[in-house]
Amino acid sequence: MKPVWPTILFMVAVHILAVVALQPQYWSWGAVGVLLTLYWVTACLGVTLGYHRLLSHRAFRVPKWLERFFATCGALSAEYGPITWSGIHRQHHMHSDTDLDPHDMHKGFWWSHMGWMMVHVPAEKNVYKYTADLRKDSYFQWLDKWFLFLQIPLGLLLYSIGGWAFVLWGIPLRLMLVYHITWLVNSATHTWGNQPFESNDNSRNNWWVAALAFGEGWHNNHHAFPSSAKQGLLPGQIDITWYHVVLLKKLGLATDIRIK
Repeated sequence: MKPVWPTILFMVAVHILAVVALQPQYWSWGAVGVLLTLYWVTACLGVTLGYHRLLSHRAFRVPKWLERFFATCGALSAEYGPITWSGIHRQHHMHSDTDLDPHDMHKGFWWSHMGWMMVHVPAEKNVYKYTADLRKDSYFQWLDKWFLFLQIPLGLLLYSIGGWAFVLWGIPLRLMLVYHITWLVNSATHTWGNQPFESNDNSRNNWWVAALAFGEGWHNNHHAFPSSAKQGLLPGQIDITWYHVVLLKKLGLATDIRIK
């Protein structure tokens, strides 16, 4: 397969800068606060709530302005734009753990974790085929094209508040953290854990991935009931993303919520 050199070089740069961020001169509690806040905004509000449960699976509905807000948070994660992310994820569910799965775990842990993004995979060509609903929104199309550039105004804002420490902790270090935790849902939860439900694939419930990824680690539950807004379906399964949906419902912002 042909390497995607822009992606490879970008990932190398992010990881190098993340190591720079951890140097003592950039440490501060303020930087930690920036990291944790943006981790929640981009990984939880953006990826798990917005890209995944709202846009990819339509597990609930919110007003269009709020849907676009969550999509913007997802774009700030720099994990593709909303159309491409959802298109690839929908293909994953249609062909989970087969050759047509973009991150088929049978090709190895490294492949399912991040290797698949470093080469051209067929799923990229099929994105538009599976996202006719999302392509109707011109703002989603704009985000899909320009999502990486959102880091520029974010970086300028962080620099104006806290200098290079806030920039390094708020962008490369945060991106690396969000990337690997998101990718663990593709790799770790298709490798380790239990399978209480029949899902016709290798998806598993993994408690420590669930703890890191706002409830996304209850992956066997999710593959058994992909349209469910709640993934922590069994007793004791904490699902932080679901609690956000509950709050949105109480505020009158979430409707048509599907469970199982």
